[in-house]
Amino acid sequence: MTYLAKPKFHHPDLPKNALGFTHRDYEGSVSTLCAGCGHDSITGALIQTFFELSIEPHRVAKISGIGCSSKTPTYFLGNSHGFNSVHGRMPSVLTGANLANRDLIYLGVSGDGDSASIGFGQFAHAIRRGVNMTYIVENNGVYGLTKGQFSATADRGSKSKRGVTNTDNSIDLVAIALQLGATYVARSFSGDKQQLVPILKGAIEHKGAAFIDVISPCIAFNNHAGSTKSFDYVREHNEAVNRLDFISGRAPIEINYDPGTVQIVEQHDGSKLALRKIDADYDVNDRTAAMGFLQRHAAGGQIVTGLLYVESEASDLHTHLSTVERPLNQLGEQDLCPGSTALAKINAALR
Repeated sequence: MTYLAKPKFHHPDLPKNALGFTHRDYEGSVSTLCAGCGHDSITGALIQTFFELSIEPHRVAKISGIGCSSKTPTYFLGNSHGFNSVHGRMPSVLTGANLANRDLIYLGVSGDGDSASIGFGQFAHAIRRGVNMTYIVENNGVYGLTKGQFSATADRGSKSKRGVTNTDNSIDLVAIALQLGATYVARSFSGDKQQLVPILKGAIEHKGAAFIDVISPCIAFNNHAGSTKSFDYVREHNEAVNRLDFISGRAPIEINYDPGTVQIVEQHDGSKLALRKIDADYDVNDRTAAMGFLQRHAAGGQIVTGLLYVESEASDLHTHLSTVERPLNQLGEQDLCPGSTALAKINAALR
């Protein structure tokens, strides 16, 4: 028997943050994802982030689309606001909610299929408009809910679980976010909580469009020979599966490595992923240099992780539109209908 609801009781001596909340207050339902899925590690990082920032859960709005990644908001911040939209439409729903109530902290949770394929246009426009949000893509290179087809982030030449080779060029969402003007851009790995948590903290505190691409390998459909979106980049040997495609439980893979170094991460099936953490003296304020740095190392088969770019004096969509400080959903009839005199002045200005 499976229990999705966690028990309400907990040890009275659990550590509490500045607001008196425990980690349990930032959790959600029990995860139904595959055991060992990197997405659950991202959930854990988010819980730790909001706990350590001492943010009231009710101040957060979680917006997601469709996919394994878009299920994860169920597993954290159970007492926050949430909306699960249709496939690829999360950015527009988040934009509308943000315009209506600027006082909430907006967290957009998506996947590579949700954002890089059907939702690519919405992703692009939300980023270029500078919506004040933390946009997280849990990137595994496949459509996990529909049995492992390639997503748009799958590298050319990688192989599917059925042995099919991807002949399409991949979309690098980090490079696109930099080009579109995102003012906080980062990439991390699901198993590197030491790096991911500070990146999440910075994104949440940032005013403007913050984008984080988190490499989060799929143990069910992208954990095989030839995959370049597995935990490890170069395949050493294959793991046989039976005809029922049974997926055994796995322990999450965790890593910790120093800035400026390359970490070769070996996952359960022996494949390898080359992660390069940016140097401590890397200039995060140079957008053009960040794009070049990203491309140079990608050409060598390395995935750059860390905070790639941040604009310290960033603005957001509300600044661009000159909206009032008061949330639009709190404006009354007097504010929205100033009267015939004001309307006459507007009409006169248009003649």
